[in-house]
Amino acid sequence: MTLAKKRKNSWNLVVNLVLLALVIVWSIPIIGLLISSIRPQDDVLNTGWWTIFSGDGSFTLDNYKRVLGGSQTTFVDSAGNTIRASGDNLGRAFINSFTVTVPSVIIPILIAAAAAFGFAWMMFPGRKLFFTIVVALLVVPLQIALIPILRDYQKLGLTGSYLGIWLAHTGFGLPLGIYLLYNYISTIPRDVFESAFLDGARPMVVFARLVLPLSVPAIASLAIFQFLWVWNDLLVALVFLGGTADVAVLTQRLANMVGSRGQDWHLLTAGAFVAMIVPLLVFFGLQRYFVQGLMAGSVKG
Repeated sequence: MTLAKKRKNSWNLVVNLVLLALVIVWSIPIIGLLISSIRPQDDVLNTGWWTIFSGDGSFTLDNYKRVLGGSQTTFVDSAGNTIRASGDNLGRAFINSFTVTVPSVIIPILIAAAAAFGFAWMMFPGRKLFFTIVVALLVVPLQIALIPILRDYQKLGLTGSYLGIWLAHTGFGLPLGIYLLYNYISTIPRDVFESAFLDGARPMVVFARLVLPLSVPAIASLAIFQFLWVWNDLLVALVFLGGTADVAVLTQRLANMVGSRGQDWHLLTAGAFVAMIVPLLVFFGLQRYFVQGLMAGSVKG
């Protein structure tokens, strides 16, 4: 083995060890969160989660039962007192989050893909001007639009409705979606579209049968960003849905738990883990497209 190969192998080993150390450090809070969520209340309040490695403490699923269920639960504290506490019914908030998130991901992706196809391959007056405006909207903070939109919603009767928050998330997500998908769709070879148009295919057929299948990596990457943004959103949901229990999403319920139970860490950890499990599944399910989507449009050809 040559000296250059030995140096290269040594450098790769160092890089791998550094990456492994970063992964371990990054995973420690998640591991602690998971362990705390399945420990009894007294153990969480009196000892650190790492003490379970020394054999101290026990495990229980009562935290998840209290967080996910709406029924009343009875338990005994460290002083021997019997306490009755109602569940937080995160199950309802879980469904509400799905109801808000899924349409708020699908609608902007379809609109952004169609707009990106139009900007990339269709000629119409003001095309460059409109695209410049879309890109400029990326730097506009969404907070400045909340109050004007809320006033319009009050006039239209959309406050507290799922339709209102779907439209809000669609509008806020379109600039990034159009820009990202434009960079990818514009790299598709022109010959693909010319062949389709020569065969008599209309733009909508080309978009549905060619653009969407060929843009799966970029669409999957955008879906990850949009899903994480909508699922973890608190501000937009609080403004347009309100705080009523029948439409409250997971982030709102968790915020209420923090405000009303600042000392019940065992419930907060269980609720936080319930909230984060779905984004993790979405990310790992689409991760093979993630790098391709991030590189969308970086190479021509």
